Parts: sequence; C-alpha cells; structure tokens
Amino acid sequence: MNKKLLLVEDEPGLILTLTDRLENEGFEVDVATDGEIGFQKAQKNPYQIIILDIMLPKKSGLDVCRDLRAKQIQTPILMLTAKGQVIDKVLGLKMGADDYLSKPFDFMELTARIEALLRRSEFHGTKQIPKGVVQFDDVLVNETSGDVSKSGQQITLSAKEFHLLIFMIQHSAEIISRERLLDEVWGYDAMPTTRTVDVHMAWLRQKLETDPKHPKHFLTVHGMGYKFLT
Repeated sequence: MNKKLLLVEDEPGLILTLTDRLENEGFEVDVATDGEIGFQKAQKNPYQIIILDIMLPKKSGLDVCRDLRAKQIQTPILMLTAKGQVIDKVLGLKMGADDYLSKPFDFMELTARIEALLRRSEFHGTKQIPKGVVQFDDVLVNETSGDVSKSGQQITLSAKEFHLLIFMIQHSAEIISRERLLDEVWGYDAMPTTRTVDVHMAWLRQKLETDPKHPKHFLTVHGMGYKFLT
C-alpha cells in the first residue's frame, strides 16, 4: 500500500520533479498549489506526511502549519525553506513543524528525512495525537476538554452523547449490553428504556460515522448490545 503524501508547493517545475520522483519511491502524491488549498486538504484527508513550502500564495506555510496544529492535526510536517533563512526554520519549528529542508536540496536527503519522520511516527504510534485525545478515522475526541471534531470541524454532542461516546471508547472492542449502558451512562436512578440507548447510538453514528447506514465504529451485536471499534 502506497504512503499518502501531501505536497504543498507553487513552483511548477519542482512540483513536477518531486511528484515524479516521489511516486517512483512508492508514495501516492497529492498536490496543493497554494496555502489555502493545502490547509483544506490536510484537514479532510489522512496523509502520512506533509511537505510544506513556506512561501505560498494566499496562505503562508507557517500559517498553514500553525492552523493545522491548532486543529489538533498532528500529521508530520517537513517544511521547505529558502536557503539561509534561519528565522524561517526557527519559526517553522515553533509553529509545530517536525523538520525542515533548505532549497535547493538533494532528493536523496529529502527522502531520507521523509523516511525518518515516518519511522518516528510509526514507532510512537498514537504519540502524534495529544495526550487525552482519541482518534478514529478523521474524528478526534478530547476526553479532558469535551471537544469532538470530524475532518477538522467541531461536532456538538449532548452531555449524554458524549458520556456514551467516552464509555464506548474506554471499553473498545467489548460487547456492551443495553442494560449495562443504561446503568453506566444514565445511572440507576434514571428511568430510560433500552430504546433510549438505541436512539443515542443512532445519533452518534449520524454525527461521527462516515457512512451512518453502514457503521464501522459503533457496531450493533444482535441480541447482545453494542461494540465500539477504532
């Protein structure tokens, strides 16, 4: 399976050269020619790495990097800087970039840095996601702040929806009966019915699943209850 890479660059010659050579190295390359498009693509698509030029039309690479990190998107970012511009390198790292490379650069050095970032990301696994944040597909759930986002867009959940979501996440891969969910999420003193669980689960699917009619995370186990899979 090819590694998916986003190249945010506005120089046509460099785009052509890098795309050709990176594809030969086994990467699936997606291109954005200005910062705004790059920012939108990085929010909506799961990339293994982003190569981000600093000098871009519409939105600078520094702004793109800063805003992606603000959205809690932690995809490794390799910034391309102008030769000798130390301040750009420092600012890039402060904005959340993982590495930088000065133009002009040797392609072998670029691929070496990419592979190093990928190895670091794979080794640490969920390290890329801040502590207390759970990710599945393009959904981020912050258990501490209560923030939930999908594709970078904030999702509003009711208190019970959020509590149900957190309980399912904390018991991932377990089959949980409706009765247990009523006890754990709604409490013994509440008087809801098992239908209440079904309705709230349907709402979670509607808000968080890519295809609510064919869920891949909030699964019904017929005759037994529900199961959550990341």
